[in-house]
Amino acid sequence: MFEKINHGFNQVFQPKQLSIGIVVPIEYYVKSSVPTMHDHLKRIQLAEKLGFKAVWVRDVPFHVSTFGDAGQTFDPFTYLGFIAAHTTKIALATGSIALPLHHPVHVAKSAATLDILSNGRFIMGVASGDRPDEYPAMGIDFQNRGNLFRDAFDYIRTAQKEFPIYENTHYGRMNGRMDVLPKALNQKLPMLVTGNSRQSVDWIAEHADGWMYYPRNLYMQEYNISQWREFCLQKCGFEKPFMQPLHIDLMDDADYRPEPIHLGFRLGANYLIEYLQNYKTLGVNHVGINLRFNQRNIEETLEQLSKEVLPLFHHHYQATT
Repeated sequence: MFEKINHGFNQVFQPKQLSIGIVVPIEYYVKSSVPTMHDHLKRIQLAEKLGFKAVWVRDVPFHVSTFGDAGQTFDPFTYLGFIAAHTTKIALATGSIALPLHHPVHVAKSAATLDILSNGRFIMGVASGDRPDEYPAMGIDFQNRGNLFRDAFDYIRTAQKEFPIYENTHYGRMNGRMDVLPKALNQKLPMLVTGNSRQSVDWIAEHADGWMYYPRNLYMQEYNISQWREFCLQKCGFEKPFMQPLHIDLMDDADYRPEPIHLGFRLGANYLIEYLQNYKTLGVNHVGINLRFNQRNIEETLEQLSKEVLPLFHHHYQATT
């Protein structure tokens, strides 16, 4: 069994099950690194209505032109707060907050606020960050991001305690005479580490509530998941969820054979179902679908996924009419 943390985490991650979420922006934007964000709220509300379990947003402080993707452009916490006010059940998730680029007290406060105002629907993916240009722009040493990440992670965990006492080299000292408010609903924020974030897998297994890794072939992902499960049992005595994103370009032809695209495939629905079934068998618990490269009408694609794909994987799937 997985640990029960909050409503969002509990509905997205269930042992031996695979749920499906959607990554924002929910639009085709290949020709530009900056999305239009047209109809963004309507598409998120449609995704919720159709039964997608989570909506994922990214933390992109700077639009680095050489990186080629500005994400949703909006601040992740402000944006998820807006989404929380216009949705009722879909989990609200970050994929991922680059911890070294923020002071952890602000992350802790924003995350707990969002968790409370969304009635426990928030899931926080965190990462060390991978764009070297962002670090000098903030006066931060890129090579030190692994240490910064680890200290920030510990700070956020400690901030959920009452009048915490904590000190580290990078982020100052909490002396036990002041508190960080608000607290997450269950005094714990669900925190998933993305990639390795310059940490060992056993450190991630011990400290994180789940692991968000990149798409890999069946053999590599099977090794990653088996290693992950083993370390979780060793460090904590129980299993923790594993998830990954997936870019798709869903074709009209259900039998369109997969062609590789960045972090995913151009493929038909039948092959997408086969892919997801294989990865569910390996132990993947959640897949965040990204439609950035999807050439067909976005609303039609979401509808097709809800009719042909989601019911096969969501144990309690029921689209709202």
